[in-house]
Amino acid sequence: MDTRALRQCLGRFTTGVTVVTCRDGDRVHGITVNSFTSVSLEPPLVLVSIARSAKACELLAERSFAVNILGAHQRELALHFAGRPQGGLEIPWEDGRLAPRLAGCLAYLECSPWQAYNGGDHVLYLGRVEAFSHGDGEPLVFFAGVLGPLGEVGQEVLSRQVR
Repeated sequence: MDTRALRQCLGRFTTGVTVVTCRDGDRVHGITVNSFTSVSLEPPLVLVSIARSAKACELLAERSFAVNILGAHQRELALHFAGRPQGGLEIPWEDGRLAPRLAGCLAYLECSPWQAYNGGDHVLYLGRVEAFSHGDGEPLVFFAGVLGPLGEVGQEVLSRQVR
């Protein structure tokens, strides 16, 4: 199977963008994740899929974590936690009940570890939602390799198709 073509096909599914955060002793860590989904309301479960090659993958094993759903104004945070450090970026950390969080997000969910599953080259972490909050605003989305506000992403992809 042509994995590049498969990746392009899967990229046609528009996703929101999150940063999953956790604490390891005194250190806080985060990783940009767009493979996030709600699993169950009873009990309240969410799933994040983390590449085994990511440093954060092992950190989530048996640890509480927060899923920070990013707004359109947080593109630099998404890039930073995706391994592309943004010079001069100040990380707006907040103390959560279970895990560190990013301030100013559209929403957050604090989770206790529930289960981890083998997902091939990824690990699927399920967390039990213990605390959450949300606000209003424009989401940060990822579609066809473009990261940005919902309207701008659509325009960028359409302009590429016309060229």
